[in-house]
Amino acid sequence: MNAVNRPAHELFQDFLSHLEKERAVSANTLTAYTHDVGSFIGFLNRQRSVAATGQDLEDAHPRRVRSWLSERRADGLDAAASLSRALSALRAFYRWLDAAHGLENAKVLAMSGPKLKSRLPRPTSETDTERLIDLAGELNETPWIAARDTALLTLIYACGLRISEALSLTGDLTPAPAELRVLGKRQKIRIVPLIETAREALNAYAAQCPYQMSEETPYFFAVRGGPMRPRAAQLLMQNLRGALGLPESATPHALRHAFASHLLAHGGDLRSIQALMGHSSPSTTQVYLGVEDARLTQAHKLAHPRA
Repeated sequence: MNAVNRPAHELFQDFLSHLEKERAVSANTLTAYTHDVGSFIGFLNRQRSVAATGQDLEDAHPRRVRSWLSERRADGLDAAASLSRALSALRAFYRWLDAAHGLENAKVLAMSGPKLKSRLPRPTSETDTERLIDLAGELNETPWIAARDTALLTLIYACGLRISEALSLTGDLTPAPAELRVLGKRQKIRIVPLIETAREALNAYAAQCPYQMSEETPYFFAVRGGPMRPRAAQLLMQNLRGALGLPESATPHALRHAFASHLLAHGGDLRSIQALMGHSSPSTTQVYLGVEDARLTQAHKLAHPRA
């Protein structure tokens, strides 16, 4: 069947399959596309009272897209970042429609989303990072869990890992190697050196862990022997920051930000930090320059006699 006559929801399912199998996007990204683009397909169906087709997608006017965004805003999606994300997902769908089926809609592709405020990462300071890791070893009365929590936070900070990357490691990392093979977003592999402090923390945890580790098991175990989940790491940081009086921005991901920010502050070059973080674009890493600029500006204001 010609693409112009195919139901829009079938084209949408093909697009999701493309994202999953060929682009290898993460489960969270796939869920976001499913929700955002699926919402637009549903909107078109309601507008027409019949199932929309590829022709309807090709003919969709920006006014209709803006009506869809207004409807989503009325339903509670009022954050500019969320609306911008939804429009970005829709544009990605339209780019795929053009490349895969020749269904062009230049006007929709040219649409711009709400203007976003620049948001800098909020890394923990060097002092607070040290306090968080130290307290992690004292917060739980069960020795192996305390060692696990210390190892996890040390690893995230020492290697700049995403929490999902740390928790996906398998139990064949014993003893801890000099380099870590990390499976990142879109199944990209990067090699990150393990500093001695991190290796010591990992080895201390492995020595106390009551569960047998192998390449078939997770490295970080939950209390009952299953894999440790991201929510458990988030609750750990929630308890730690509560005990230390730190802001809500002190999350596991803030330790990853701290890794990049502290490396930069101590003379690390941006290209190397990009490789260690697993960023595909230099612009993603350059945001940490803004963090340093903000710190320098604040230091200037506090220290300059005429400030």
